[in-house]
Amino acid sequence: MIFKKVSLFFFSIMLFHTSLAYSQETYNDILGRTYVPADQELYETILALDKKLFDAYNSCDMDTQTALYSEDLEFFHDKGGLSTSKEKLLIALKENICQKVTRTLIEGSIEVYPIKDYGAVEIGYHTFNDKKTPENKSKGSRFIMIWKKTDDNWTVTRVISLH
Repeated sequence: MIFKKVSLFFFSIMLFHTSLAYSQETYNDILGRTYVPADQELYETILALDKKLFDAYNSCDMDTQTALYSEDLEFFHDKGGLSTSKEKLLIALKENICQKVTRTLIEGSIEVYPIKDYGAVEIGYHTFNDKKTPENKSKGSRFIMIWKKTDDNWTVTRVISLH
C-alpha cells in the first residue's frame, strides 16, 4: 500500500515536471534548457522500441504488442483510469483500436532518461486519429512509458496516457 502511494507520488511529480513548454522542433524544460539525451544509444534504443510498439499498434500486430508489454503492466489513462491486466488491455486494443485508430508520434518530442538498474523512462507527444474520419486531426497528447530491460529484452511496465 505504501509502495503504491509512493509510486503515485513519484508519477505526480513526474507529470508536473513533464508539463513543460512545447514546440514542434524542440522541448525546453521549466528552466528553458533544451533536451539533449544523456545516453544517445539508450535514446536510439527506446526510439526504435517505440516505433516497433506503435507500428504493431497501427497494424494490429497483437503478437508484437503482447511481447512488448510486461506481465505486471500498469496502464494509467486519464479518461479510462488504471488497468493492471495485460490480458484485458490487449483485448481492449484488439476490439476498440485495431483497424480503427492510428497513432502518430510527434517527431522530435521524445525524451529518454535512464533508470539505474531498471531501464528507461520515455516521455513524448503523439496523436491518435480515427481511420473513418482522417480529416479530423487530434491534438497532441503527452505520454510516459517506463521500459524495463531484462537481459537483452525490453518491455513496457508502466504507461501514463494523457489526452
